[in-house]
Amino acid sequence: MDAPDESPSAKRWLPLEANPDIMNQFLRGLGLPPDEAEFYDVYGLDEELLEMVPKPVLAVLFLFPVNAESEAERALEKESAKKETSDKVYFLKQTVGNACGTIGLLHAIGNVSKEIKLFEGSFLDRFFKSTANMDPLERAAFLENDREMEVAHSVAATAGDTEAPDINTNVDTHFICFSCVDGELYELDGRRSQPISHGSSSPSSLLQDAAKVIKAMIEKTPESINFNVIAFSRKVAESS
Repeated sequence: MDAPDESPSAKRWLPLEANPDIMNQFLRGLGLPPDEAEFYDVYGLDEELLEMVPKPVLAVLFLFPVNAESEAERALEKESAKKETSDKVYFLKQTVGNACGTIGLLHAIGNVSKEIKLFEGSFLDRFFKSTANMDPLERAAFLENDREMEVAHSVAATAGDTEAPDINTNVDTHFICFSCVDGELYELDGRRSQPISHGSSSPSSLLQDAAKVIKAMIEKTPESINFNVIAFSRKVAESS
């Protein structure tokens, strides 16, 4: 969706569907090798369902409905959020309308860029190298002005199972990303001014820790069913 906390640009993209297959195809075209990492559906937040998710988990994406009540609640959370964040967190602002899906994917990869190998010279390789020393707004401007990403996003957004809405439609769902950086669980939301820390975490407990935060968010809007959880997991070579 749009970025209500900031001043978004006039540019708008089509919203990205919460579909791991589309996300995998999208990122492979931009330079993520298929044997490095993939996105997977998380079918539920109970422990037995979390155990079914391929490990190790590198990041967790969460799509949730946005309404006046949820925005008011998150505004209060923002005021009480921890101000200091690790300088190792890769974070970029969202200035393009409906670009939250792609922002979430970039947050997922950007915070594990040293753990996975991107094709050298690919879009993703060039993007993260070019924006490594930028601040969140500079990264947003870099993304907004990149025609290659805009075209790739458009192709991915129209490849889903559901018909893409009109580009001027302001959708009422939003993607965020959860990553573990420097032993902390961070919520990465391009509409916010900075990452939000949810306390200590580890690569091995990232999925469970993110699930706790997600459960709490879902409980605040129990009447809605528009939730999706997607894990970004490292591919592990099968033993012969």
